[in-house]
Amino acid sequence: MKITLFTSVAAFALMSAGLVHAQDAAPVADAVAPAASEQVTEVIVYGQGQSRQTQSVKADDITKVAPGTSPLKVLDKLPGVSFQSSDPFGAYEWSARISVRGFNQNQMGFTLDGITLGDMSYGNYNGLHISRAIINEDIARADLSQGAGSLDSATSSNMGGTLKFISRDPSETLGGELAGTLGSDEMHRLYGRFETGAISALGGLRGYISAVDMKTDKWKGGGEQKQQQVDAKAVLPIGEGSLSAFVNHSERREQDYQDMSFEMIDRLGYDWDNFQPNWQLANEVAAAYQASAVSGTAATYPGSIATVDDAYYYGGGVRDDTLSGISLNLPVSDKLKFNGTIYNHTNKGQGLWVTPYLPSPGNAYMQAFAPALYDATSTDDANVSIRTTEYDIDRTGAIGGVALDLGAHQVSAGFWVENNDFNQARRFYGESLEAPHRDSLGFQSNPFYTQWEYAFNTKTTQFYLQDVWTISEALKVNYGFKSLETTNKVDQLVGGTIKAELKSKDNFMPQVGAVYKIDSHYEVFGSYSENMDAYVSAATAGPFSSQSQSNIDYVKDNLKPESSKTLEGGLRLRFPQFSGVAALYNVKFDNRILAVAQGSGIQGNAPVLSNVGGVTSQGVELAGTYRFTPQWKLYASYSYNDSKYEDDVVSADGTIQAHTKDKTVVNTPKNLLKTELGYDNGALFGTLGVNFTGKRYYTYENIGGEVPSSTISDLTVGYRFENVGTTIQLNVTNLTDEKYISTIGSNGFVNSDASGTSQTILPGAPRQVFLNVRKTF
Repeated sequence: MKITLFTSVAAFALMSAGLVHAQDAAPVADAVAPAASEQVTEVIVYGQGQSRQTQSVKADDITKVAPGTSPLKVLDKLPGVSFQSSDPFGAYEWSARISVRGFNQNQMGFTLDGITLGDMSYGNYNGLHISRAIINEDIARADLSQGAGSLDSATSSNMGGTLKFISRDPSETLGGELAGTLGSDEMHRLYGRFETGAISALGGLRGYISAVDMKTDKWKGGGEQKQQQVDAKAVLPIGEGSLSAFVNHSERREQDYQDMSFEMIDRLGYDWDNFQPNWQLANEVAAAYQASAVSGTAATYPGSIATVDDAYYYGGGVRDDTLSGISLNLPVSDKLKFNGTIYNHTNKGQGLWVTPYLPSPGNAYMQAFAPALYDATSTDDANVSIRTTEYDIDRTGAIGGVALDLGAHQVSAGFWVENNDFNQARRFYGESLEAPHRDSLGFQSNPFYTQWEYAFNTKTTQFYLQDVWTISEALKVNYGFKSLETTNKVDQLVGGTIKAELKSKDNFMPQVGAVYKIDSHYEVFGSYSENMDAYVSAATAGPFSSQSQSNIDYVKDNLKPESSKTLEGGLRLRFPQFSGVAALYNVKFDNRILAVAQGSGIQGNAPVLSNVGGVTSQGVELAGTYRFTPQWKLYASYSYNDSKYEDDVVSADGTIQAHTKDKTVVNTPKNLLKTELGYDNGALFGTLGVNFTGKRYYTYENIGGEVPSSTISDLTVGYRFENVGTTIQLNVTNLTDEKYISTIGSNGFVNSDASGTSQTILPGAPRQVFLNVRKTF
């Protein structure tokens, strides 16, 4: 109801304003600022004029990868960025991981048109993944700040950088686009967009609606991954300003790949996966485990299966999201400008796992495992049940800012407020032994058991103030601060009586920087910033994941939120044929919280949380683009990062619980090398990208858990038939068909794994081929 009302108000406001201004509107070409996509003329821009390390990637780069590819995978080529996913598109959310300078995804900030996407974690609690927030073709550009994002970024987690996505504006011209893709593993994708063009009778109002339908089988095992999305956006010119509104809706359904260990890969093979569609085998393995648990004897499993966690029948995720907003950007005078946005996001989701650890209520083994749940009359008598983690988000927020032009001083101030109601539950659903009767990619209903349920509320308030002082034509200085406060409340509804409130607060987080233009070819820059990662409200992340009142109280009384201090500087170069950047950085990370996984992920055990104290991250980043002819260009970036824990994990009595001092931070490769050769003569185009990722660890103590380096190549070849507005494009991912480990930490990180049995790695996808045809009109 809230979404319907919100969308109706936005549409009514645009239509009404359009009718009011239709008669006296300025000509569209004069009234509308250039679209966001027109602001970036190079594929990669190195942040000229900025005091911090930043790059922008525009839509052309996003459309040249395989359709449906996550924009995060496109950004993987930028310096300091490491992105991994076990699917060819980088869109499979269970495995998608991005890290920058030793900071993992949940320590970064993400926004779309200024609206926070939270930390884009798989287990939703404060946002949604970019793959669900907007259709790829509707993204105009993406801006990455590796160190510190701008003060106006609406995020409470951007210690390790900020990634801003900007959507495309509707076209001034009536038209649209149709595109179809076919490829490996029965992949097919259809995309369409209709542009109204500027409607003069409505004051120049213009809009578009786009939709996509994508489906693919998994590259190994049974099951499929699919998604349907609809985006709509409208923009109304108001003098030199604009009123805009959008509604984006996504329905994503994906089945999981089995989390692996090195020992499993050696024993079962690289292509091992879950049992689906072999329902009988899944129940046979579960029955062997349950008989062993009851009798106290060792289980005997069929074939090469050694443990009950080697495979499950399936795992999966279902997510429905609607993100909407209305924005006003209005010059009040020649000196004063105002911008404001009101937004809403609702999410309904379930993470599914067919678990052997609890049978269905009519199964005889239930009498031994949970007698109170046994139901002799139930027809759900399988040796397995469906375990879910269920998510319901309803968050509403507002963002506002003013900018005052005082000549040499550009002063700006603004705020961000958000109220997030989040409900999370762990439930179990029965299945019949004869054959599964539930939709493996649908929302489950009628549970036989709710293990726990929590109601969370998070209130966020942020304020910033900054000045950009142009001292001379060569020197520009920026300085300012932001204040951030979040209040997290939890009320346990089922499975306990936890009731608590945590607060994260820092009233002064400064940011200062300078950029000096030596001449038309060189500029130097430097900046210092402080940031805080506010506590999150979830039963599966942050302090509340301990699911213990005493532990939460301990955090409240003794610990502080994670924080960072970033110092960076560098040199930018810009010549007719070459542009690039060289940067150095040092980051001090305090109050680093380690979450140590306990048991297999499907068991859902609470992790052990420990404060490891400090982390130091320092490194160098080099990147450049050389255009040696108008058609040919070569891009390359190299990053060296040294991120280490400063302390051991020590208990209250002084006992060392984990020897982490001077150990490399998990999921942080020291060396990253990215190269891309491109050709484009206006008709024929192509790119060959090669990415090297150095070794990484999924163990805090670096004992075992070392994932070898990998080199992955992707190829794009296409041709534009300009006279008919048609483009044909061929994409090949993992061109050399390398076998490698992509995602690590899929089931969390552990202290050590000398035996190689921790199931928390995912192999990468083999070579895949996709053919796309696009038609504009």
